[in-house]
Amino acid sequence: MPGAHNAATARLIERAGFPAVYISGAGLANATAGVPDIGLLSRDEVLQLAGYIARAVRIPALLDVDTGFGGPAETARTVRACERAGLAGLHLEDQVFPKRCGHLGGKKLIPTKQMVAKLRAAVRARRDRDFLIIARTDARAVEGFDCAIARARAYVQAGADAIFPEALESAAEFREFARRTRGIPLLANMTEFGKSPLLSARQLAAMGYRMVIFPLTPFRVSMRAAEAVLRELKRRGTQRAWLKRMQTRAELYDLLEYDPSQDGWPRR
Repeated sequence: MPGAHNAATARLIERAGFPAVYISGAGLANATAGVPDIGLLSRDEVLQLAGYIARAVRIPALLDVDTGFGGPAETARTVRACERAGLAGLHLEDQVFPKRCGHLGGKKLIPTKQMVAKLRAAVRARRDRDFLIIARTDARAVEGFDCAIARARAYVQAGADAIFPEALESAAEFREFARRTRGIPLLANMTEFGKSPLLSARQLAAMGYRMVIFPLTPFRVSMRAAEAVLRELKRRGTQRAWLKRMQTRAELYDLLEYDPSQDGWPRR
């Protein structure tokens, strides 16, 4: 699941043939609000943006809801809001609020019992049995590898459908985590410039991982390209040299299923 920071990117992900799209909390905060990933967007803001993405594509969309926007009762409200927005699932993490990026130091965790209570509330709240509730644990960097395993098992017992072990630090750790949680669906995070090695989806599948996210890959590439064209535009005063590297108007309209010669939208 590549990450989509907006609905147009989600359409590109779908068109490229991926079976699902991921909506990163960092992507929404960084790209839309221009703020760091430290819980600065409200639940209403996140769900409005995520809803645009989910409704723009036919493939399932998985949302990062950080710490759930509160305790068990607020987590339950978050699940209901996600279902109403058309999302296929979410992942909930065990950090304290305000959270930190999973690949930075200084993280703090809530006690396992508190996370279990939030997960149980999330499971009770969902109305669609196919709505995925994934538990993310940041314990590897805070309490150690063995504690991450223990938390994962407790979270599955609480009703989580899958486990997301954040910031594992080597291929051996990814392999060992899968071995010691055999039978539990696992999600791997292949974010760039973090603590984890960049393993391929094929490698992770061979280890036993069922889902792989690439949260900010399209965003980072597009930002680097935008930075380069803006430097050129400032220096030369024209974008002509970049035309062959741009998506054309016709290509954009095709992506959006829009035909300006016909009345109505979307194009049928």
